Amino acid sequence: MRNSLRVLRAQLEISQAELAERLGIARQTVNALETGKYAPSLPLAFKIAKVFQKPVEEIFDPTDVED
Repeated sequence: MRNSLRVLRAQLEISQAELAERLGIARQTVNALETGKYAPSLPLAFKIAKVFQKPVEEIFDPTDVED
């Protein structure tokens, strides 16, 4: 799933490790999210949206989901 996590994280000037800590997940999971190898659960997507203070659909591209 395409997303703007890497760009948003850079704008906040935080590392993958710091974002992972804020979200309560592993740094490797942040990396997998940023590279599109992993789609977040709905609760995780809402946590991410809260960190960046943006709507979920502004961070994740729902049209890029495989059925």
